[in-house]
Amino acid sequence: MISKFLSSKFILILLFFSFANNLTAQISQNIRGTVKDKDSQLPIFGVTVYLKDSSVKFISQTDTAGNFKLSNCPIGRHKVILTLLGYNQTAIDVVVASGKETIINITMEESLNSLGEIVIYSEKNKTIANNEYSNISSRSFSIDDTKRYAGSIGDPSRMAANFAGVSSSNDSRNDIIIRGNSPLGLLWQLNGIAIPNPNHFGSLGSTGGPVSILNNNLLDNSDFLTGAFPAEYGNASSGVFDLKLRSGNNEKRENMFQFGVNGFELGTEGPFSKKNSNSMYLLNYRYSSLALFNAVGLDLGTGAAVPQYQDLTFKVDINTKKAGKFTLWGIGGKSYIELINSKKDTTKKSNYGVEGFDIYYGSNMGVITLGHFISYGNNAYGKTDISLSGFQAITRQDSISTSNKSEGVSWYRNNSSQSKFTIKHVYNIKINSKNSVRIGLIADLINFHLHDSLLKGDKFTNLRDIEESTVLLQAYANWKHKFNERTAIILGLHCQALTLNNSYAVEPRFGFTHKLSAKHTLNYGFGMHSQMQPGLIYFAQTQLPSGGYSQTNKDLGFSKSIHNVIGWDFSISNVTRIKTEIYYQYNYNIPVENAQSAISMANYGSDFNSPSIDSLANKGTGSNAGIELTFEKFYSKGYYFLLTSSIFDSKYKASDNQLRNTAFNSNFTFNVLGGKEFNLKKSRVFFVDGKITYSGGKRYIPIKLNESISQGQAVYNYTNAYVNRYKDYFRSDLKVGFRQNRKNFNHELSVEFQNITDHQNIFQEIYNPIDQRIERQYQIGLFIVPTYRIFF
Repeated sequence: MISKFLSSKFILILLFFSFANNLTAQISQNIRGTVKDKDSQLPIFGVTVYLKDSSVKFISQTDTAGNFKLSNCPIGRHKVILTLLGYNQTAIDVVVASGKETIINITMEESLNSLGEIVIYSEKNKTIANNEYSNISSRSFSIDDTKRYAGSIGDPSRMAANFAGVSSSNDSRNDIIIRGNSPLGLLWQLNGIAIPNPNHFGSLGSTGGPVSILNNNLLDNSDFLTGAFPAEYGNASSGVFDLKLRSGNNEKRENMFQFGVNGFELGTEGPFSKKNSNSMYLLNYRYSSLALFNAVGLDLGTGAAVPQYQDLTFKVDINTKKAGKFTLWGIGGKSYIELINSKKDTTKKSNYGVEGFDIYYGSNMGVITLGHFISYGNNAYGKTDISLSGFQAITRQDSISTSNKSEGVSWYRNNSSQSKFTIKHVYNIKINSKNSVRIGLIADLINFHLHDSLLKGDKFTNLRDIEESTVLLQAYANWKHKFNERTAIILGLHCQALTLNNSYAVEPRFGFTHKLSAKHTLNYGFGMHSQMQPGLIYFAQTQLPSGGYSQTNKDLGFSKSIHNVIGWDFSISNVTRIKTEIYYQYNYNIPVENAQSAISMANYGSDFNSPSIDSLANKGTGSNAGIELTFEKFYSKGYYFLLTSSIFDSKYKASDNQLRNTAFNSNFTFNVLGGKEFNLKKSRVFFVDGKITYSGGKRYIPIKLNESISQGQAVYNYTNAYVNRYKDYFRSDLKVGFRQNRKNFNHELSVEFQNITDHQNIFQEIYNPIDQRIERQYQIGLFIVPTYRIFF
């Protein structure tokens, strides 16, 4: 603990000296961007763009490609106003820094009023998604949000855990639990392509992990959806992360260096040629720095083990005059860790290891995609993507002898991967100011390479030994109709089929929006949603008396869910809003054991293990119901705040037909966030951000001690599964830092104090076969996260 405070003291000293200089020259930077029609996604010509809050007149107009440029704008925060006759006025807040041009992509919505009447719209509402077909249980977020919120450490998942209806399973991982659903139900989508688990040290078939591979410095404005999502999102049952990579600067070369707990990071972007602004690149590489932090005494939550990882992200854009826009992008990561309990340092706790075992774990993830965008006239476009993605997990787990702790016995082996080849085409047409249609086709060729075995008795038994392929086909259509400026409906249909066992699903979607007045909006959403099972579940094997194996789960159908959500949005002012939603989800076709038990896929993802459960059938049901409230002031006048609350109940029925709490039924979550920026001088900013989270404790299955001792491993009491919760969870985070602009660069130094009160939150109870007792593990205590970032 002392070393933590000493290291933080040293960091604060660096802070002081790093920003001790005074500036004498006037510093400025350019604001550039592209303006597109919200429904057709095509450029808008002739839009007037200007700064609202500047004493000097900065004004521009978009060209035929929708581009604009405001040159030599003062550094700091500004409000950009966009106006065009026939379109609703739009306003957006931007941050101008010296080391990097501010490049923004903005959409404007065509007005349904007569051309002689101008409708004044307020600032961009973050409670509304960028996707024009999403009207409820959704919101947009920016790069600034992922950097601002205390406790997020630049991770989109940890940032999203602050939103209403969302909770995170534990401090060590970023799994997203939405409205009591399993994190398995989340769809990760990047630039329109469904991607595998984008986290270091993730596991096959899961959606979370300790460290995100996604780099928040490279993200564009993105969406997060928590229910009743539009028809274009398929093979997901709880929510969607619809992320977008930004494009590189097409006029000048810019570089970035960052150092922090997340790693050493180098980035560069710019045009391929100064004479040609139609082709640009973006490249970023990161390497783990945790060995250094472990050496100075920072508790990483992994005991003496040091996580090793690296990742790479790139994007290349080539714009042509006649053939459209071509994009090549990719993201990939490698990670490895050794959790050696036989040589355990008892002074350092770990939230990842398993008592009585030595674990060697590595994972690899990658996606590469070639995309093509082309406009058809002034009201339609087509987008085609060809993508290859994959995820691999390698595990070696040795049990530790109870008589000789240094002697390991081979217990579990796993070398499994899943790859996917995707072709996707989207056609979007804006028929007129009232009607727009989007249709899409997606074909996934999925290859499973699953090989794992477990020691049973004195020999290894194959859990899976599979080399197999299948095809998932999806098709969807969305239609949005605006009756007038106040009322709109969205109709959608999504269909999908899996050739592995000829499963199929037809899923209608519906959205309704009505503005009761200028300040009050009523929304409703309905949707049927289906999801295939993880490959580890489909190909789990049952050993037959003859010694052979049978794949008893291969015929499992899709898990299904029906979402109903009603919401009310109250705009108190241009920057302050209250939003509440009430929802009910009915879940069915959930895989459960054929034999009577409490086991259900509704609880998949509640721990680190990938269960090998055979003999399943789609007979389980469940429900999630709750109410959510958001009170938010978007950043303005130097400060912001966000208050969210969720009260919910999540239940399931397995094959024993008993109504139980799900593993994710914590019942309530409350978040309070806020931040303030102080302009010390024209070129310097001191900022402070804080967060408090209070939620119900994690539900658990009790361990039978006597049976565990006799069998030498944990034996659980499923009769009382998820009846009780650990004590309530509480955590407070604080982030402080300085930002300074120089003539040709800007830099920032910040320190996050996570769990600043060092509150002891229970993580889980485990059985220790060495000491033959039940032990309680705790979440990460006080954790100091320093970060330095420079753009030049």
